[in-house]
Amino acid sequence: MKVRSLLVVLLLIAMVVTGCTSGGGATTSDKPLRVAVVMPSATTDMAFSQSMFAALKAIQAEMGGEAKMEIKYSENMFKLPDAAAALRDYASQGFDIVIGHGSQYGTSVQEVAKDFPKVTFAWGTEVNTFGMANVYAYTAAAEEGGYINGVMAAMLSKSKVIGVTGPVEAGDAKTYVDGFTQGVAAVDPNIKLSKTWTGSFSDVAKMTEAAKTHIAAGADVLTGSSQSVVGSIGAAKEAGSVLWFGTQQDQATLATQNVVASQQYDWTGILKQIIENRKNGKLGGEAFTLQLKNGGLKIQYNSGYSLPADVKAAAEKAIAGIKDGTIKVQP
Repeated sequence: MKVRSLLVVLLLIAMVVTGCTSGGGATTSDKPLRVAVVMPSATTDMAFSQSMFAALKAIQAEMGGEAKMEIKYSENMFKLPDAAAALRDYASQGFDIVIGHGSQYGTSVQEVAKDFPKVTFAWGTEVNTFGMANVYAYTAAAEEGGYINGVMAAMLSKSKVIGVTGPVEAGDAKTYVDGFTQGVAAVDPNIKLSKTWTGSFSDVAKMTEAAKTHIAAGADVLTGSSQSVVGSIGAAKEAGSVLWFGTQQDQATLATQNVVASQQYDWTGILKQIIENRKNGKLGGEAFTLQLKNGGLKIQYNSGYSLPADVKAAAEKAIAGIKDGTIKVQP
């Protein structure tokens, strides 16, 4: 009887231990959150992809490191079939959150998300969740920072000729340029604003050539969007006195004497909300927008450039106006 009682006790202990290590016990809560992201360019592109990767790394550090949050990524996913395959692969590996960081990935996210209803998907820049309960969408009101940059650019331009080097006239690249155009016009509607769309987010050579063309035509201020603007910034730096206004990521380190300011995308707030929502059982079905008033957009002034006090004051006034609604910027 004593042997039988001992066996019963051992069996009960085994059941308790098994319960703690499978299906909702203490150890389960210690499993790291698994997040994967597919990006169109490099994590060091000083633009769109880097802004997302930096936000993920910041959250990882805040949560306690890799033991609490695992991050996997695929960069330079220019080819859509490769990106779709990566999204599906991450979902099949059991990642909790899978991000398609690029508006070109929408169709892929929609298709893959159907097959993995328990995985949270997010994509942008867009606001379309496809009516799916496990898809989040996110975008940036890039026109807001574009307007601020436009105000400063108009005040600093001496030649009254400004050049824009854009990739494709769509998404946040377009809305940024739209806002920049409105900011310039608010200061001086007579300024000549020339725009070139290269048709590519990744072709640095085309962007460089577009910037040089604007400079040759008299532009002393340039701006633009996408990872390929490293070419434009290089052209401005080579020209010497040509100024640059950036977006998506703080680009001051690329040309400390030429970059005046950059609109910084800060995705941390949105990502934290998605993580919290998932924890509470909401896997998707909502769209988020970065704005100046919610802290998702920030104007980063280059400390290496001596910005005149009146120009900074005008920028700060415009920021306040956009936040309180007295300045309306149309995307």
